[in-house]
Amino acid sequence: VEAGVMGPFLAAVGVVELYGGWLTLNGFEERIKRDAGDFFIGKQVLPKDPEQERLMRLKEIENGRLAMLAFSGIATQAVLTN
Repeated sequence: VEAGVMGPFLAAVGVVELYGGWLTLNGFEERIKRDAGDFFIGKQVLPKDPEQERLMRLKEIENGRLAMLAFSGIATQAVLTN
């Protein structure tokens, strides 16, 4: 952390968390309509066909689960070998 990258990194994470909190608050108060996990970015890359969109969302969920499993393996290996 001597390079001083943690400050800007923490600020970027804070901005993303504040935006997520704002979306959650407005979603609860029904000011905006959004699906769970929808941050209003990337919808233009989804297929226009509803069935193809559903399949793409399923692939994204499965890919996210695989990534979480891979990260847990990396973290476990790091803990066991240090």
